[in-house]
Amino acid sequence: MVSVKNIGTKISQRGKYLGRDIGYAFGFNDEFFRSARGSRMVIYHGICKHHHTQFNPIFLTDKTFEAHLQLYKKYCNVVSLDDYYCGNFSNDRFNICITFDDGYANNYQYALPLLEKYHLPATFFITAIRQVGHDILWNDFLSIVSKSGPKTINYQNQTYYKGEYDKYISAGTGLRLVDELRDAGFDKKEDMMQALYPILPFKNDTQWTDHWLQMTEEQIKELSRSSLVTIGAHGYFHNDLSRISLADATLEMQRNKQYLENLTSTAINSLAFPYGSYTRPVVAAAKQIGYRQLLAMDFDFEDDQTDPTMRERFTVNPFISPVNQLHATITKRYE
Repeated sequence: MVSVKNIGTKISQRGKYLGRDIGYAFGFNDEFFRSARGSRMVIYHGICKHHHTQFNPIFLTDKTFEAHLQLYKKYCNVVSLDDYYCGNFSNDRFNICITFDDGYANNYQYALPLLEKYHLPATFFITAIRQVGHDILWNDFLSIVSKSGPKTINYQNQTYYKGEYDKYISAGTGLRLVDELRDAGFDKKEDMMQALYPILPFKNDTQWTDHWLQMTEEQIKELSRSSLVTIGAHGYFHNDLSRISLADATLEMQRNKQYLENLTSTAINSLAFPYGSYTRPVVAAAKQIGYRQLLAMDFDFEDDQTDPTMRERFTVNPFISPVNQLHATITKRYE
């Protein structure tokens, strides 16, 4: 049951967002953006043409992404990942570092041309899922099946029913299938994809391809050739590195680095932790492997603030306008 307080909070929030958009249209927010100082690294994921929140709340339309870039071009200094780490910032503008996670083909198809149009740098964190013969990440697969599949499914001799946000929940344990799999290795995730695909053969419906298809190896190579692009690692299988064994996590980080270096013929020095999740041993292993730039979301440990290899990132919200997004990015809060 939704409380009156929650309803009031949502109405107030929408009012603030609407007021900010109206104010910007009349020039009232211009000075705020022009006088903003500091820096922020932002996370994007997928870019599509339509229905950007059809399967998960991390996509933007290409029109919205372009509007973000237009605001960055007007008010901000956009820097590369290396410049962000070196602190090569403007003192006269707010500094932005653009990053993309997950390696979607739509990044190559839609994001790259727009970055080139506005001549803005970005870093793309990519898995090695193509090397093992898959064209989709396991979590995207499960999101699509959960969203559009039947109300109940049978998997591994268990019955799962749709719960909040269309997530499948075990009738026996009460655990969400996505959480069970996040704790598992890739073998179990691969088994899930093979078992559930006949329920909903969504790959036959090309209108949704932008929402799940991974970049091909040739597209990764071409992306890396752009002078505006930095390529980074995002885990070999897109496993949660904090929930698998340290030995498996270390192997994933090593293999991901090697795979991308072989493809791009460039050194891969950066790693964005899948789901922003990590442990102190995982961080130590990443450094030992040779990663010098380690990207989280919110820091999990107090001493991360003083670790020169670690940086936080701010996730873009697909439900608000570009003006409100830039305001949130500068203030580092959604309100």
